Amino acid sequence: MSPVLSFLWAIWVGWIFSTVGAFGGVMAGVGHMTVFGLGGYAKSLGKNTPLNKIVTDSIKASNQWLVGTSGLISSFNYYRMGRLVLPLAVALGAGSIIGAWASAYFTAGKVSFSSYQGYFGLFVLVLGLYLFWETSPAGQAHKKKAKEAAKAFEEAVKKQKSGEKIDESAIGVKVKAFTMSRCVFTFSGVEFSFNPILPVVGGIVISAIAAFLGVGGGFLLVPFLTSISELPMYLAAGTSALAVLVSMITSIITLVSKGTPLDWTLIGTELVGIVIGSIIGPRTSKYFSDTLLKRIFIVLALYVGIDYVLRGFFNYRIFG
Repeated sequence: MSPVLSFLWAIWVGWIFSTVGAFGGVMAGVGHMTVFGLGGYAKSLGKNTPLNKIVTDSIKASNQWLVGTSGLISSFNYYRMGRLVLPLAVALGAGSIIGAWASAYFTAGKVSFSSYQGYFGLFVLVLGLYLFWETSPAGQAHKKKAKEAAKAFEEAVKKQKSGEKIDESAIGVKVKAFTMSRCVFTFSGVEFSFNPILPVVGGIVISAIAAFLGVGGGFLLVPFLTSISELPMYLAAGTSALAVLVSMITSIITLVSKGTPLDWTLIGTELVGIVIGSIIGPRTSKYFSDTLLKRIFIVLALYVGIDYVLRGFFNYRIFG
């Protein structure tokens, strides 16, 4: 594997995750499986051989190292920018600890690469189709608050770009009240609220699926945050990043404790790229509209989903 290619790919992974709040693990997986050829290597070992399953677990753990590092940097940057809903991220993270541990513990060494690749693609494809519906008039009907906040934030950014000084703290997240049954906060002057129990349960389910797939879970967390919690994408990215970080730490520790081997030369090279991409992402995301960020998400989901379902379940390559 070319160290230059792995470095450049890692910059892309760090950028997309820190910008959208998702798809870092998916893109890391695409890199390890397809771009670097580990998927073909795993398949050459035989579907149900122990080594095939060990390589599969190694790919999952490698993905998680990259996403966890990006999550650490991204969540810190978004918090400083006032674009991270800390109580919501903590609630998701609490649930993530349970789900990530259970999934990694009970599936390590038991899943062949073909099955892993197929399920990887299936989850991503279903998500892409759901998000496509969500951008339709019917899907947008219940998102008045998210639209209002996104519009106010975009207008503030336009003023900033034109040289006008703005008070960034005034448009950032401000928690107004927190109880065991309700948390209230504002963003760009728009008030939001949620029940903390819901994200804990959501965190358990999402992190269990994510740990099985060897990804961060942002591709499920972001729809959860934008649909169920009705947040604008500008808040979903940072909030997702912190929840993903907690899940990744739990899953990595569990896989390593089960004896999963890792290529530290490859991971070390990629982590340098991840740091660069993750620093750039939060600083550039404000220049993309809320709608454009969602469309980037959907295009990637449909492309990866269709390709990997066909490769994993039917051994058919339609793309490349």
